[in-house]
Amino acid sequence: MNHFVHKILSNLEAWPDRLFAVEVHGSRLVSTEGRRLRALVEIARRGLRDHGVVAGDRVVLVAPNSTRWIATDLAILAEGATVVPMYARQDPKELAGMVRDADPKLVITLDETLRDAIAAHVDVAPFLLLPELFTSAAPSELEPARPLASDHPVTIIYTSGSSGEPKGVITSVANAEHMLPVLDVKLRELAGAQGGSDRVFHYLPFCFAGSRMVLWGCLFRANGIMMSTSLENLAEEIKTARPEYFLNVPALLERIKSGVEKKIAERAYPIRAGYAEAIAAWRRLQLAKQGKGESRKRDELVVAAAKRVIFKSIRAQIGTQIKGLVCGSAPLPEEVQRWFVELLEIPVFQVYGLTETTAIVTIDRRDATVSGRVGHAIRDVEMKLGDEGELLVRGPNIFPGYFRREEATRAAFTEDGWFRTGDQCTIDERGNLAVIGRVKNLLVPTSGHNVAPEPIEERVLQCVPGVEQAVVIGHARPYLTVILTGDVDASAIEAGLEKVNEGLPHYRRLRKAHVAREKLTPENGLLTANQKLRRSAIERHFAKEIEALYA
Repeated sequence: MNHFVHKILSNLEAWPDRLFAVEVHGSRLVSTEGRRLRALVEIARRGLRDHGVVAGDRVVLVAPNSTRWIATDLAILAEGATVVPMYARQDPKELAGMVRDADPKLVITLDETLRDAIAAHVDVAPFLLLPELFTSAAPSELEPARPLASDHPVTIIYTSGSSGEPKGVITSVANAEHMLPVLDVKLRELAGAQGGSDRVFHYLPFCFAGSRMVLWGCLFRANGIMMSTSLENLAEEIKTARPEYFLNVPALLERIKSGVEKKIAERAYPIRAGYAEAIAAWRRLQLAKQGKGESRKRDELVVAAAKRVIFKSIRAQIGTQIKGLVCGSAPLPEEVQRWFVELLEIPVFQVYGLTETTAIVTIDRRDATVSGRVGHAIRDVEMKLGDEGELLVRGPNIFPGYFRREEATRAAFTEDGWFRTGDQCTIDERGNLAVIGRVKNLLVPTSGHNVAPEPIEERVLQCVPGVEQAVVIGHARPYLTVILTGDVDASAIEAGLEKVNEGLPHYRRLRKAHVAREKLTPENGLLTANQKLRRSAIERHFAKEIEALYA
């Protein structure tokens, strides 16, 4: 049967002069049109065949985003093999473990350094450098994609392993075939356009489920995609790309907001005072939405004046051409979303999903976006709440299972076939979802109360200046404490924690804090590849410091 890969290849042929892949190198753009990208796919297919890859094989791809990454991905799919993408910056030992589990026919890495680092811990398949896949001459004829059955696994993405050993999540042809048309309709709804010419910038690695949908979604709707090539130079790349839309994780939007506020703090007194007064007035208006009177009118005038002067300038620095920001992978703090939407007037649309749900369960509606909530269920997807408020999901987007893990697959579903997301949620009367935290992350102090750490961590990031990361500790302990990273002093922590604790019941209040000198990163094993906290690893790593907090 023809499938989404066939349509993507057909799009490259139908629009040979359209720019489908654009690499952003600092202030420079390197563009690849449909004709050339299609040829690169065929060249890569020849390389795969030369190395013995046949339909049904698994091929691991470990490299940062690039035009050749896209061509390799499409070539593997067109040959009827299964792509197993992995995060190039992950710990080599972890990568080796996933490679061993995937049992691939071929492992493709960016360069010798990455190859040698992984090969030192595993010996299950031949390795090939990505440039070596493109040594053949350009083909004289183009071949169609091989037909694939609906249950064929097109990709296996290893879960982040935040609470255990990573598992390979299978995405089938049927999953992608359902999701891509749905995504196309939703993007048209959000953008108010048919696609084809939207300036979409992407900085997250294509190995993640959400990124796969962004990449395939753009190509499926015959739209180009602009790629970051250096996360260290993201600010310049965004200015160069001048995107209308891009997918974000909450951390970037929080970083943009804190970066703006840091620059404001360095400006002359009138600017500093004007910003502080506007934020205070804006917050008062939020706390008393139904209020009236002279004080409310004054606050409205203060915010309106700041929007015309201060926030207009901030918006110009971020990009006046931006039509919308899409945010996923973790809950976005409500105030951060409102700061972008209400003060900068940049729409922020939230997306919620997991690798097991083909990346998406809910997407915001343009006319029904609520800050702090992550949208409504997409077409043909059902949601309900189970025990402890756990979100259960059913629909054609749900994965068929974990690779070679039948017991784990059974445990992921209820007896009547609903997928257990593990997320503690609420659903309002309009079907708009809010994510509170992870059910399995619930802390139970010795008081016996159930405490979700995520909302408290969010308050810490808002209330303690300079804090970059916060991890609440307290399971089976007499009270809650927190581990912090960032440039923050003791007086700021004390004052900030007073704000955090304001109005909270005693069992949710933070009593003490430890400031760690090192950041939590995927490289030191304290964050997953997609920036989520590895709570058990963090508790082990800071065991002495945690014991000192409870001494």
